[in-house]
Amino acid sequence: RNLQLLHDMVREKKLAVQETSDTLSACRLRSKMLAKQLDHVDMEIEREEEAGNVAAVSRLQTISSRMCMELEREKELELRLALTLKQNLVELWQIETEQGKYDILREQLQKDEEELQMQYQEERKVRIWKEKITALQAEGTRRTREKREEEAQRECEERNKKLLEDAKRNHEKAVCFLRQSMARIHEKNAKEEVKAQEHMERRIQAVLSLKTSITSNRERLQTLQILNKAKVLEAKKEETKMREAILAEGGNAIREIFHHKRRQEHEKKKEAFRELQKSRKMEIVSRLLQERASFHKQRKSQCPTKAIKARGKLEGPSLQLREAWQSEESCKHADGETSQLYLQTLCSFTKGMALSISLPQDVLWESGDEDTERDKTLLVPEFPGLWSREYDLHEVPKAEDPARLAIRAMRKQMAEKKMEGLQTGILHKQSVPSQEHKSCAFHSKPSCIHFKDFDVGQIYKKKIVLTNASYSVNYCRLVGISECLKDFISVHFDPPGKMFSGMSCEFLVTFKPMVNKELEGAVMFMAQTGSFSVPLKCTVKTCILALDKELIDFGRLVVGETISRPISLTNSGALGTRFK
Repeated sequence: RNLQLLHDMVREKKLAVQETSDTLSACRLRSKMLAKQLDHVDMEIEREEEAGNVAAVSRLQTISSRMCMELEREKELELRLALTLKQNLVELWQIETEQGKYDILREQLQKDEEELQMQYQEERKVRIWKEKITALQAEGTRRTREKREEEAQRECEERNKKLLEDAKRNHEKAVCFLRQSMARIHEKNAKEEVKAQEHMERRIQAVLSLKTSITSNRERLQTLQILNKAKVLEAKKEETKMREAILAEGGNAIREIFHHKRRQEHEKKKEAFRELQKSRKMEIVSRLLQERASFHKQRKSQCPTKAIKARGKLEGPSLQLREAWQSEESCKHADGETSQLYLQTLCSFTKGMALSISLPQDVLWESGDEDTERDKTLLVPEFPGLWSREYDLHEVPKAEDPARLAIRAMRKQMAEKKMEGLQTGILHKQSVPSQEHKSCAFHSKPSCIHFKDFDVGQIYKKKIVLTNASYSVNYCRLVGISECLKDFISVHFDPPGKMFSGMSCEFLVTFKPMVNKELEGAVMFMAQTGSFSVPLKCTVKTCILALDKELIDFGRLVVGETISRPISLTNSGALGTRFK
């Protein structure tokens, strides 16, 4: 590379020397020509001076002065070119001397290049030989590939032939199945068409019947309207007759007519109420019949098994079967009598209660006979074995069943123990057969009582709901509030008593702030499973400033471009503030 650079520099310097020499020779020629022209102008000036032509003399003098200036410029240029030529020659000689130093290297380089060319030729021969070998191998692989492709094509043709034969067989089977399914579909469509025709005929008949009913209803409405008009006219006539008769007797016609209308309205209400009572009776009877049927099924399924278990100790299978049959019959008999008696008593009770509440006194007297007849049916014994002795029906029993008395006493003792445990602080675990309740027995909604952004002197109230989250009945009472809150917080809580699982109660918290200071505490309660508390917070107004961006990214820009990005500063607090 250095030798090539020196060679290029020599060539460039030679070109520069040649150009400067050419320009120097041209400059010398121009200076010679200018000198000749100047001599010629001087001769003409002398001639014109002798002739006395002043204008020509002045013109020629200006020409000569201009030519003198050009001649001086050419001489200066000639001197500069001569200097540059000398410098270029000196540099050329220096470069040639420098180039002469590297003659041995140039010869070595030429030898190396020749050796490299020989090496390239040998490598080319080796590469050609390898390429021939690879070409032969590629030809062999091509031939083997062609053979494999021919074999694969034969196999594919055979497979296609088999597939075509299978497709033909499957097509024949599919055509057969399709014909069968189409036949079934046609039959189904025919049946549906027949059903649709029948349905359309029924609809047409229904429409015709509806049309006839509409026409008949129109006729009835017209007749009813005519009858109503006639009744109205008759009522007006009777009213006028009554008014005339009352006026003839000297009484108050308006008051009498008003009382008459009130009596008529009262009669209408009585009739409507009777109809309503009848419909309600029918509903109650239908429900009771359904209950009786379900109860009868249960008794049917239970009575035989109970009878067989109770009589299992009896000897002989025939005796056990007889006892089971007798118990089933007695169950059926008792079930029928109890359900019938229940129907009769419920109907009489509902009718008596409804009539005593809604109807006037005269209706009560009318229904008294029916009630006395129905009360007689209550004297029928429910179970014949229990009514074998005669007792006074109106006699009040002096003593109750001892088992009931014992159960009642036990319940009372358990309730007293629970109340004592609540008062003394003795706690009990709430558990079900599979697990034990370990968390807080009551959940509050909201979970934290928070009075936020309050103003001094105002009154704030919040209603909190407590829910029994334990697995059984629980009790709850208010213990108190934290010491720091007693001057500002008051709690109104009515103890609800016994609370089943899932039931809830409410309490009211009133906050009256006197100082602008944050407060924190709790409202404390006592339950059967232990004490619990609802946290309470009172926070003053604050300013909460926040930016909507954490990083301002302008992206890629062009030089000289101006891009702006807006930033939002938000105060989410309740207190205003200044910012900079």
